[in-house]
Amino acid sequence: MASESGKLWGGRFVGAVDPITEKFNASITYDRQLWKVDVQGSKAYSRGLEKAGLLTKAEMDQILHGLDEVAEEWAQGTFKLNPNDEDIHTANERRLKELVGETAGKLHAGRSRDDQVVTDLRLRLRRTCPMTMVDRAEAECDVLFPGYTHLQRAQPIRWSHWILSHAARLPEVRKRICVLPLGSGAVAGNPLGVDRELLRAELSFGAVTLNSMDATGERDFVAEFLFWASLCLTHLSGTAEDLILYGTQEFSVVQLSDAYSTRSSLMPQKKNPDSLELIRSKAGRVFGRCAGLLMTLKGLPSTYNKDLQEDKEAVFEVSDATSAVLQVATGVISTLQIHRENTGQALSPDLLATDLAYYLVRKGMPFRQAQEASAKAVFMAETKGVALNQLSLQELQIISPLFLSDVNRVWDHGHSVQQYGVLGGIARSSIDWQIRQVRALLRALLRAQQA
Repeated sequence: MASESGKLWGGRFVGAVDPITEKFNASITYDRQLWKVDVQGSKAYSRGLEKAGLLTKAEMDQILHGLDEVAEEWAQGTFKLNPNDEDIHTANERRLKELVGETAGKLHAGRSRDDQVVTDLRLRLRRTCPMTMVDRAEAECDVLFPGYTHLQRAQPIRWSHWILSHAARLPEVRKRICVLPLGSGAVAGNPLGVDRELLRAELSFGAVTLNSMDATGERDFVAEFLFWASLCLTHLSGTAEDLILYGTQEFSVVQLSDAYSTRSSLMPQKKNPDSLELIRSKAGRVFGRCAGLLMTLKGLPSTYNKDLQEDKEAVFEVSDATSAVLQVATGVISTLQIHRENTGQALSPDLLATDLAYYLVRKGMPFRQAQEASAKAVFMAETKGVALNQLSLQELQIISPLFLSDVNRVWDHGHSVQQYGVLGGIARSSIDWQIRQVRALLRALLRAQQA
């Protein structure tokens, strides 16, 4: 429990801490966000102490009731911080003592702030869950528009296929977050017989950490979360860039809702995609936090070091930024207007040049020769100044005698997309399969979230 100075580590030192160092050392300004999970972890630990015979049933109930009062004060915004509250653990334990007396001092038996803080952080990170754009993909599965490579029109695709290509990646890192470090102490473990399996079940973790030294000093799960967020925002930034381009007058494929746009202060005809531009910019901030934590971790000795205090600000900022980006991206997608007439007009015959090659492949021609024949047809059309589908059968047969009257079927964009029926393709059956896969992943994640 806290000493007369109010410090959890008091008793060994007799001199006063330099005020500048004390402020430099404190983390309460940001780790107060962990108040709920800190109370949650302490309640589970009190039950572990009771099972180990270190608390009586009455003492445990007294502590649990006191922790409920602490949580209520935080929830109501009435919790008053003390100048000696250097972190959330000190603050909560100090207030618990004020509420229940010296019994509160028994709660810290065998527990270190080192295993306490990493438990809190894992509990906090476990709640992070992305959203997807699967609903929009399902609703507009029949909309066709050009797919681009190198920002050049490539082949006709489904609007849904573009959406699903950017659907938020589900964080596989979550199962590595759900490993319980509580009961590891500072370095050697817990000597008081606390049942870690009981703690694991109380806090709904999937497993317990294998090594007490690694448990308090390892922050791989934080790095993985920051990397996942960086990768997620990489994709969302790409989504934003695509939509910015598709929303220009030159493309005129989509139009942002006024709720996610602004007007120019000078040019009233302009509708600026500020929400999408800010999504792009947030990605840079998240990347910076990820790189910063890796630089912090790169030279640390074993177990807990104060350097690791830097992880919480990174997690909080990245978690907040990612959540905000996902919400805005979801709002943009859900309110986006698709100009179906423009997507249809953009489906030019030249997008079917590859289909022309596949036509010859189905007639038995090797693909390399078929691709060359299709390229000759494109060149012939350009030379004549006509669309590719306006070449006559006789002109196509100059290129290859394998072209027959059924070549006209190639010029149907709807027929074109239906060819790609393999899993992951753009045929309707494949889009439906992709939607089912993403929905199943999301449902599994939500079930794990609620466990």
